[in-house]
Amino acid sequence: MSIFQNAILVLIWLCLSLNVQAQVIQDPVAQQLILKALDDIYSMEFPQADAQIRQLQARYPQHPVALILRATQLDIQNLPLAENKAATAQFIQVVNQAMELSKRMIDKNEDDPEAVFFMLTCHSYMASLYHNQGESLKAVSESKRAYSFLRDGFKLMDKNPDFYFTSGLYNYYVERYPIDHPIVRPFMFFFADGDIALGIKQMDVATHKAMFMRPVANYYLSHILMKHESNPTRAVGYMKYLVDKYPNNPLFAMTYAEALLLAGRYVEARPAVQRLKQMPNKLVPLAFNTFSGMLAELADKNDREAAEFYQTALKQPSNEAYTQEYQAFAYAGLARIAARSDNRNQAKMYYKKVLAVGEYKSLIREAKAYK
Repeated sequence: MSIFQNAILVLIWLCLSLNVQAQVIQDPVAQQLILKALDDIYSMEFPQADAQIRQLQARYPQHPVALILRATQLDIQNLPLAENKAATAQFIQVVNQAMELSKRMIDKNEDDPEAVFFMLTCHSYMASLYHNQGESLKAVSESKRAYSFLRDGFKLMDKNPDFYFTSGLYNYYVERYPIDHPIVRPFMFFFADGDIALGIKQMDVATHKAMFMRPVANYYLSHILMKHESNPTRAVGYMKYLVDKYPNNPLFAMTYAEALLLAGRYVEARPAVQRLKQMPNKLVPLAFNTFSGMLAELADKNDREAAEFYQTALKQPSNEAYTQEYQAFAYAGLARIAARSDNRNQAKMYYKKVLAVGEYKSLIREAKAYK
């Protein structure tokens, strides 16, 4: 889970503030700066985002909003953040500063909706960082601290459809996360029960009706549909909205190409995969070679070329939070190629590697089904 994805929390605050008396949101200049900064961040236009954030910092030096935007930018600009020690240290420092300002607001008024929201934001950002660093227990601990603030949003869906996303995300993952990470199950008693089907339905409402949260709702739901629900066909539509609006965002571009490939829409996938070649982010080479291998194997029926792309992909560095699954795709492709060549031992070896790194339910079923 990326802090980038948790930029949504800034947007939650905006929506919450529309329903209460809030200092910053009453300033139309500040509101426009916030929205423009977020749009620039999604679009990878970091100098422009810097300008918006600096103006907010000057206008509200004792308010955490500029710091939260800065943390969001640090995550996206240094994607994957957890692999950049300097940027991670800066991120932690910025979040801690935001937490201190939020605490001062809480101390003055514990019912201050902005203060409550920004405490939620800070703890959620830290939970995401710990998750990406593979520290599940710390991630759950931070999530527990954020939980009391999150519950307020459950009551606001009827007033503002943006809250369908946060409520849906909670309903889904509070049930799904302990299934995928059994180690945390004993620590989940603190959280209220969720509902997986209801969570998907609520997030879908957000992808169509939300004003501020629509981009992240589309990203999260498409990822859930591919990873857990094995429904890439449905995911394609959500990702197309994002790549049309933010064509230079590598995370959206990779996920869109992935959805098209998993859905078997190879004609559309081919230009989407080629588009990745123009993106300089370090995550892209593994994705590009894996996806090129899938096109060669599944669309062109060229096992030799596909195997070359898969082997090249596996020489690229991977990141657990973003591209490790693409390693599993490559191993699965090599396993299928080996099986077609009647090399059962090699196929079994590659499927064993799939099970070691893969998390998508469809890949796990494929690997376990091979005998």
